[in-house]
Amino acid sequence: MDIQAIKNRFGIIGSSPALNYALQVAVQVANTDLTVLINGESGVGKEVFSQIIHSLSARKHNPFIAVNCGAIPEGTIDSELFGHEKGSFTGAVDSRKGYFETVNGGTIFLDEIGEMPMGTQARLLRVLETGEYIRVGSSKVQKTDVRVVAATNRDLLERTQQGKFREDLYYRLNTVPIRVPALRDRKEDIPLLFRKFSVDFSEKYKTPSIQLDEEARNILVNYPWRGNIRELKNIAEQISVLSSDKLVTANDLKRFLPDQPEVNRLPMLAAPQQQNSDFASERDILYKLFFDMKKDVTEVKKMFFDILQNPNMAHAAEYHPENNHVLHSFPSTTDLGTPSGSNIATAQPIIISDNKIDHHEEVEETLSIADKEKELIVKALKKHKGKRKDAALDLGISERTLYRKLKEYNIAE
Repeated sequence: MDIQAIKNRFGIIGSSPALNYALQVAVQVANTDLTVLINGESGVGKEVFSQIIHSLSARKHNPFIAVNCGAIPEGTIDSELFGHEKGSFTGAVDSRKGYFETVNGGTIFLDEIGEMPMGTQARLLRVLETGEYIRVGSSKVQKTDVRVVAATNRDLLERTQQGKFREDLYYRLNTVPIRVPALRDRKEDIPLLFRKFSVDFSEKYKTPSIQLDEEARNILVNYPWRGNIRELKNIAEQISVLSSDKLVTANDLKRFLPDQPEVNRLPMLAAPQQQNSDFASERDILYKLFFDMKKDVTEVKKMFFDILQNPNMAHAAEYHPENNHVLHSFPSTTDLGTPSGSNIATAQPIIISDNKIDHHEEVEETLSIADKEKELIVKALKKHKGKRKDAALDLGISERTLYRKLKEYNIAE
């Protein structure tokens, strides 16, 4: 089928080589049963490609369903996809068919596949390889004939290396990869898209159609568009409704474009909040671990060099629990059983020689991330008297992630 006809049928605007190639691959693979993995940033229109593949396939008269894996809670996604039996869990008052059963013979689009839990990934792999699945709470194996089209805005290969995604599932899904280009990679299409959106909104809101002058058009084309087509459409709608002039200048356009802050590539701790992803939660707690470790090492180094520069400091301080500094002095000879009248000095401070230190060995505490993570969790629980919700908030992770970590490290509450 002609690529231009596909664009007209599905409302796709643009003629960039990257977009045309992605459409060509979708058309060629549509009439097969191969699994397709669509890669692209959020807002580039990945779902449209899944609809193209289904509409041009032999399954076009059978059901099509789109499922956002990131929007379904971890505890219920198995039930949603594969169904469940009555009484299999709390609230399962009736048996229920899953998507793989209801869409039998059709196509299922699994959006944000990178957010799928590991246990569900294993179930999905079995469906892809054998066409078999088991309902939650059942022991009966059922068959299904469903074509899977998946999409992600994450680097799945990187997630496999992090242990967040099954490597065997990745290669099974990635039979035919399609990469949908970001809007900033197809700048020649931006004016066409903006024009189409502005005309649509002028008809919708009964307002005059707007136009951009040359300088405004250049700003529009060179804007980064991190939200891609979705962001461009929102800006076109705002200008169509709020602009008082038909001709939009550069200054007018700048009022609608949000400021683009300079990207800080250094890691930082986010404010405590509920995270939708286990990866984000664990990343934050690891950052906190690294910063605490760096602070401790810096303090120890400072104390050590201060003592080297001023040996008399070695006996000038006492033990202070609040800063964990321990400086010793020798006990008096009276305490050791020597007669008090002895000519031996009654107290001998530690003296650090000014001679050059030829060799020394640093003994560091464990740098195991798992040990440090466990230590932080124990401290947080102790601080909040065993209240998981408060401890999770303090650690910057979700309560669900904290509960999983308690089980993983066998931490008694």
